[in-house]
Amino acid sequence: MNDIAARPVIRKSRPLPTVPCSVVWSKGHPFVLERFAGTARWVGLDAYGRPRALTPTALDSQGWSHRRA
Repeated sequence: MNDIAARPVIRKSRPLPTVPCSVVWSKGHPFVLERFAGTARWVGLDAYGRPRALTPTALDSQGWSHRRA
């Protein structure tokens, strides 16, 4: 048996960007970081083209990347 195949895959979470106007992709849609009144939120569009705002925690839990998937 291959020892590499038997090891569990551990995914290290990357920190989300913190610079305003940073862009990340989630579920095929871009999200831009906006800061308003001291709070950060990621703003983008849903699958139907409606505006959607996510907290950093929500975006991290649904998955994101620096590149369009």
